[in-house]
Amino acid sequence: MKLAVLVSGGGTNLQAIIDKIENGTIKNAEIAVVISNKKDAFALERAKKHGIAGVCISPKDYATREAFNDALLASLNEYQVDLVVLAGYLVIVPKNVVDAFENRIINIHPSLIPSFCGDGFYGLKVHEAVLARGNKVTGATVHFVDDGTDTGPIILQKAVYVQEGDTPEVLQKRVMEEAEWNILPEAINLIANDKIEVVDKLVRSK
Repeated sequence: MKLAVLVSGGGTNLQAIIDKIENGTIKNAEIAVVISNKKDAFALERAKKHGIAGVCISPKDYATREAFNDALLASLNEYQVDLVVLAGYLVIVPKNVVDAFENRIINIHPSLIPSFCGDGFYGLKVHEAVLARGNKVTGATVHFVDDGTDTGPIILQKAVYVQEGDTPEVLQKRVMEEAEWNILPEAINLIANDKIEVVDKLVRSK
C-alpha cells in the first residue's frame, strides 16, 4: 500500500511511521511521498534522510484555493497513493480530495474524540483546553476523514493520564509519546493488511 503523509511541522508522527515501516511493525506499506504546506517543515528533511520524495504544496503559491486543491489532488494521483495520512497537517483537506479518497484518508487528533475536537481545536490549543477543564484523562484518536472536522469514523483511541503540574507543552509531549506515535502506525498497519472496514459510518474488524 502506498502512503502519502501530509505534514505542516516537525514530523514526529511521520518519524514514528518511518521507524515502524523500517522495523517491520507496519507491514505491506511504504511512504510514496511526504507533502507539506510549508517549505521549511522539518518533516521534509526527515523524508529526504530516508530517501522518500518530499513536496511542498502551499495554498500561498496558488492564485486561488481551487488551484491549490487541484494541485494537491494531482500530486496524490501522480504518486499513485492508496492511503492519505494526516500527521499534523494544519490545512483543511479540500472536498475534491476527500471525495476522491473516501475512507482512504486518516487523521491523528490529540484528544479522545468527541471531546476537544472540531473547529479551532488543534495543536497546543487542545491541551490548553484539557487542562483548563480539569480533565484527568486525555489521549489521542485516529479517525477516517470525512466532510466534517474530526467527525469521521473512529479507528483507534488511546487514553493518557493528565498529571498534576502539567503544562500544555508537557502534556502534548506525553500524548505524542504514549498515544500518537503508537496508534497512528497501528491504524496504518490495520488498513494496509485489510483488517478493518467502515460499515454504517463505524469501523469494524474484518
